[in-house]
Amino acid sequence: MRLLWRSPDDGDRRRPGPKRRLTVDQIVTASISVADENGDVSMRAVAERLGVTPMALYSYVPDKETLLALMYDSIHADVSDPQRVGADWRRAVVTWAEELVDLYVSHPWALQVSYARPVLGPHEQVMLERLVAHLRSEAIPPGLLRRAVGMLLHAVRGTARTIAEARESARTSGVSEEEWWEEVAGALAAAVPDFADRFPHTVWLLTDDEAAGGDEAGDGYVDRQARASLRVGLELLLDGLVAAAGLTESDHGDSAP
Repeated sequence: MRLLWRSPDDGDRRRPGPKRRLTVDQIVTASISVADENGDVSMRAVAERLGVTPMALYSYVPDKETLLALMYDSIHADVSDPQRVGADWRRAVVTWAEELVDLYVSHPWALQVSYARPVLGPHEQVMLERLVAHLRSEAIPPGLLRRAVGMLLHAVRGTARTIAEARESARTSGVSEEEWWEEVAGALAAAVPDFADRFPHTVWLLTDDEAAGGDEAGDGYVDRQARASLRVGLELLLDGLVAAAGLTESDHGDSAP
């Protein structure tokens, strides 16, 4: 916790010997670079990147778990404050969620960190504070708002994990998403020719797929589906919050995400 919050350490200031060569920030920056390139991080790889021995690195950061926590908190500094772009509260929440998804997709190793044992670092706390501030501005009761925030965090994390897994599968298998779906769909049709008769509701669910074509070049089917589901889910959640809190349309405006 002291390292996360960069709290002063009197012991370090009084330690005899030469001036320390590295800073914790330098180590974290190098570690993020290593993890982004390799999908994971190790103390040895970071030490090599910095030109020191692994033992020297341990004098700054005690173990990999601590290092990962420092890295995880650090990347959250890249999440902007939607208030700065003049967004209304609903747009601000959507922007917050979409930026956080992009952050985790850009740094998929961060998904190793579990919400069950939160890091509780300063940058992650600022990110959460911004979300709560936008939602609290609508006078939503704290008990209800806490559950909504929990669902938002799970929705963001689940969306990012799905996209990251799809990209990693394509990379490691050498089989594109389109090729995989074509092969699997053909195999399913051959194995279960009466699929539509047996599962009519599922087939009906796929008849109006607005996300199938995609709007952005390079995005795979799973990526587009996950982002479309997130956008619709956010809209439903925000509508539900307004209704559950008993707010009128004049209280929250009519600007949908």
